[in-house]
Amino acid sequence: MTIEDTGKAQAMGALVPNRPAIAWAADHWPALAFAACAIMLGAAHAFESFGKLAPCLLCLKQREVYWVTGTVALVAVVLTRTAWADRVRKPLILLIGLGFLYGAGLAAYHAGAEWKWWPGPAACAVGGAASADDLVAMLKGAKIAAPSCDKAVWIFLGLSMAGWNAVISLGLAITSFFAGLRTPAPPKAA
Repeated sequence: MTIEDTGKAQAMGALVPNRPAIAWAADHWPALAFAACAIMLGAAHAFESFGKLAPCLLCLKQREVYWVTGTVALVAVVLTRTAWADRVRKPLILLIGLGFLYGAGLAAYHAGAEWKWWPGPAACAVGGAASADDLVAMLKGAKIAAPSCDKAVWIFLGLSMAGWNAVISLGLAITSFFAGLRTPAPPKAA
């Protein structure tokens, strides 16, 4: 690859030799953060739809964090392609990091409630999974109990979905702060 080809590849955002993947990821973090939010929301909805695991109140709150953070990431993607790119890149990426950090804290709180380290919200204390019969009953005016926040319905390698969400959100927050505090590499002259 010639120097001219390298410059063109960098201008197009491609990975080039002598440029670590982590630098490329940091330079493209808003788009990657948006993709991470979409993947996490997709996984949550797949567990609900295909795994028949009804979300509790705290599960839904964790999804809201991804919706908000994903929206901020999408705004960052759009604005980094404008004349304001230099001014908005760092604050928006740090805001994305704060969103992920808040999500990690919320997920850790949920996981702690599942482990009975502290009580969950009072609105989450009773119930089980909602079934199709429950939904039909609800349409007829009956009240159904929401799933309980203090019972893990799915565990993998010792962590519940909330526990995994805490780990993933913390990793995304750290990556966001790294990308936001990193000085982007200037484009090389061809």
